[in-house]
Amino acid sequence: MTPFSQVLRLLTCTLIITLPKGTEQGTHEKKLLNNLLDKYNVLERPVANESEPLEVKFGLTLQQIIDVDEKNQLLITNIWLSLEWNDYNLMWNESEFGGIKDLRITPNKIWRPDILMYNSADEGFDGTYHTNVVVRHNGSCLYVPPGIFKSTCKIDITWFPFDDQHCDMKFGSWTYDGNQLDLVLNSEKGGDLSDFITNGEWYLIGKSMMNEKLYQCCPEPYVDVTFTIQIRRRTLYYFFNLIVPCVLISSMALLGFTLPPDSGEKLTLGVTILLSLTVFLNLVAETLPQVSDAIPLLGVTILLSVTVLSLLVAQVLPQTSDAVPLIGTYFNCIMFMVASSVVLTVVVLNYHHRTADIHEMPQWIKSVFLQWLPWMLGMSRPGKKITRKSILMSNRMKEMELKERSSKSLIANVLDIDDDIRHCSGINSTSASAGFIRSGGRGTMTTLDDTSGSTFSAAQRELQSILKELQFITARMRKADDEAELISDWKFAAMVVDRFCLIIFTMFTIIATVAVLLSAPHIIVQ
Repeated sequence: MTPFSQVLRLLTCTLIITLPKGTEQGTHEKKLLNNLLDKYNVLERPVANESEPLEVKFGLTLQQIIDVDEKNQLLITNIWLSLEWNDYNLMWNESEFGGIKDLRITPNKIWRPDILMYNSADEGFDGTYHTNVVVRHNGSCLYVPPGIFKSTCKIDITWFPFDDQHCDMKFGSWTYDGNQLDLVLNSEKGGDLSDFITNGEWYLIGKSMMNEKLYQCCPEPYVDVTFTIQIRRRTLYYFFNLIVPCVLISSMALLGFTLPPDSGEKLTLGVTILLSLTVFLNLVAETLPQVSDAIPLLGVTILLSVTVLSLLVAQVLPQTSDAVPLIGTYFNCIMFMVASSVVLTVVVLNYHHRTADIHEMPQWIKSVFLQWLPWMLGMSRPGKKITRKSILMSNRMKEMELKERSSKSLIANVLDIDDDIRHCSGINSTSASAGFIRSGGRGTMTTLDDTSGSTFSAAQRELQSILKELQFITARMRKADDEAELISDWKFAAMVVDRFCLIIFTMFTIIATVAVLLSAPHIIVQ
């Protein structure tokens, strides 16, 4: 045998010798229990005077907020109740029972108050675990049942995810009125939070307990205790996973207005960023192989953006129709802006690729998109600075040109010359004829008329042929110039619409985002 075994055996023998020959503790406790419970009636209200109410001190310890179910309007918590009362039937002299000061008795063996949570939504209604009641020699009974409580709570998601919730848990006796059982608070603090475990989604900002003693439904006063907890949703997760991606998606739609239509990238902008955002959010992991094989157009990109946003909203937004959340209104505004950007991008491309063979530019488009709107946006064309004075002067010059054209002769309008040449030629020929007549040369005049008649007719025909050629050439040149100018006007109008949409949608996105953040009761709660 080893030395260690010898020492261990010696210690064991010593302990056996030093122990008392017999303990009387079990005998005393059995005797005490038989003495207390032999004639005990669990239906008897333990008071010395039947006309006096039994005072029950109530308290609770909030351990954890397990979940807040917005759809079912439920608050799930882990709470330890504390009930303390005096039972005059459970008193003994500790010296007569071996110095026993307290006992642990199952709650079905003695009377206990039927305290329940009035607004319970549990399947069994009472969510407590029935533990033993600690009974002391002076008749003081302490009952601390823990439980998972499901209480109804009106969840207001108007300011989601910047919302605060106030949930009440009302406790009271189910059958005893205030004349039989007086429920009072065990402390003025209104609940113990020393062992509270913080929740990852909700932050506890306050709690309170209130004692009420009257119900109008019944003539007797019914006493209850209402425990109110004030919780605030932690918004850091929602801010970086809802608002920031939404702003990024709207920014991609804004950047589409900065690209020229001829670049070929106006309908494909933001796909890489969108797919990166999709991977980052990890919301459409199953569909990534399908959407990463090809590059869709901007319309598909915006639809995919809305799809991603809808999936995100479906996963995190509370599923209730009682109110429209603040973030839901913001998402609707952003989706409306994105859809409008698609429509206006199509309008821009339509304007940019219009030709003179198919479209004519109405006068109101010329006035709005070529003059006044560029002037308000500070835009100008190469070699043409657009100011209010130049707009008015241009309109005045066009009116004068139309009047001048209407007063010119046909050949002057065709050749773009003044009528002074024709007038001068007519005056000279008239003067020459008048001088010849005054010289008395009538016979000579008759001879000239006969010989020059055929010459004048041939010259007139030749002049008409030349005039037709000039009309054709000038018409082609003027048509080409007009077509080039009209195409240039349509392209400039498309550029003006692009700039206008960029400014308007940027202001809309900024104002909407700032309005949402400023209207929220609070911004960030980590």
